[in-house]
Amino acid sequence: MNELKRTPLYPEYEKHGAKTVDFGGWDLPVQFSSIKQEHAATRTRAGLFDVSHMGEILVEGSGSLAFLQKMLTNDVSKLEPKKAQYTIMCYEDGGTVDDLIVYQLSESTYLLVVNAASTEKDFQWLEEHKFGAVTLSDVSDDYVQLALQGPKAEEVLQTLTETDLSHIKFFRFEDDVSFEGVTDKALVSRTGYTGEDGFEIYLPAASGQTLWQAIMQAGEAQGVMPIGLGARDTLRFEANLALYGQELSPDITPIEAGLSFAVKIKKSSDFIGKDVLTKQKKEGTDRKLVGIEMLEKGIPRTGYHVFAGEEEIGFVTTGTQSPTYGKNIGLALLNKPYTEIGTEVTVQVRKRRLQAQVVATPFYKRD
Repeated sequence: MNELKRTPLYPEYEKHGAKTVDFGGWDLPVQFSSIKQEHAATRTRAGLFDVSHMGEILVEGSGSLAFLQKMLTNDVSKLEPKKAQYTIMCYEDGGTVDDLIVYQLSESTYLLVVNAASTEKDFQWLEEHKFGAVTLSDVSDDYVQLALQGPKAEEVLQTLTETDLSHIKFFRFEDDVSFEGVTDKALVSRTGYTGEDGFEIYLPAASGQTLWQAIMQAGEAQGVMPIGLGARDTLRFEANLALYGQELSPDITPIEAGLSFAVKIKKSSDFIGKDVLTKQKKEGTDRKLVGIEMLEKGIPRTGYHVFAGEEEIGFVTTGTQSPTYGKNIGLALLNKPYTEIGTEVTVQVRKRRLQAQVVATPFYKRD
């Protein structure tokens, strides 16, 4: 049995009473206190996440832009240094290799931040399709990644740096940020996976614990809490942010998942999967990701089957009781005729089929 990998911040988990689980081969905290408490803290104050398990792939060389335009669905030519972009990597049939964020560090240098369990697969996929003057490096072990998310995130983080964080706009970053008492400089981007304002911070692994401790201390008066994977999932789910392996997969295209905004079929460069995705974007798809809310008592868990009468029409990709609203809700990939808001369906919850209806997403949107 392979030993679980640990991030450089693992020693901090015990200090805060974390309950850890095997997450894609990583020993990570599912919760520190309770999922509901951590969820509420992030929505109302700020939460600190260790997301150092995420993968980082450096793409360098004069051919980097042409290469990434071929590999990614979004239009990488719209980037400029200190700007980031959400994008997707697809197979020829339109299925999803992974979703990721790309940061342009300089004219010919890009940092791809990919899902932890997909890092090796993504790197191999990129290597197999490499052309031109391009160098690829898996630099995941070089970084720790912290995320400070919530309405108090900027206020707390600003106490530790002279960089004016208010100047970092959404999907922009600064890559030479100094923090008080921390040796290494950091890349700080205004991005996140919670539906709240906040930052994702990348810095050399050796400085990770120092910065974690500094943020926890700076945020103590504001009620900043450490946040585990459980609340990370409920937060992103309420905000309708896709999770690879559930809302996106080799069998689910970004168009089916409602991510058309990240698929630029009109960009000048061809990209892998373009033909299928162009057809789906123009003609529509046979199925669509929608929100559902239970009308009867029961939680629509991941993988549960959805029916209209006796016809199976799809399945739940993610579902839980919303910590913010107390409602039992889910995301479900359903056959197109059953995706209008208000449509009533049934969900197979264990041995019973329970009534639900299609509702608007995102479930949560901050003011």
